[in-house]
Amino acid sequence: MKIAVGADHGGYPLNVRIVAELRAVGHAVEDFGTRDGARGDDYPDYARRVGEAVREGGAEVGIVVCGSGVGASVAANKLRGVRAALCSDTYSAHQSREHDDCNVLCLGARVTGEELAMEIVRAFVGARFTGEERHLRRLAKVLDIERAETSKANDEV
Repeated sequence: MKIAVGADHGGYPLNVRIVAELRAVGHAVEDFGTRDGARGDDYPDYARRVGEAVREGGAEVGIVVCGSGVGASVAANKLRGVRAALCSDTYSAHQSREHDDCNVLCLGARVTGEELAMEIVRAFVGARFTGEERHLRRLAKVLDIERAETSKANDEV
């Protein structure tokens, strides 16, 4: 699977581990950085790069890591076509893919232990959207909201 990964300085150490493990099990990983955890930088930059890679088909899913995961989630969800899930447990990670067709996982490196974070990554990457009618119906409603908001924003410009 092609996976886009990125992290700001707060997520840097966990990002290194995620990239290494995903590559070790055979995934094609595009690592958008950061390359220096000691230098302050901004999570929206990485959320955007990862989200755009997923939206444009360069990756099937993405993973963004920052200190809490909240900022990465907020930023990634601003991109049309991105459904980012901030997960702190394996059930939510798996269900976000199976039921909600989420395509970006957000993690908080300062609030989620490294081993649990790796279990969450495995659950997210290993799950697939079921395509069941009830999930398709709900996803269609989410996409309607996105289209309406995009249209409203365009009208305001």
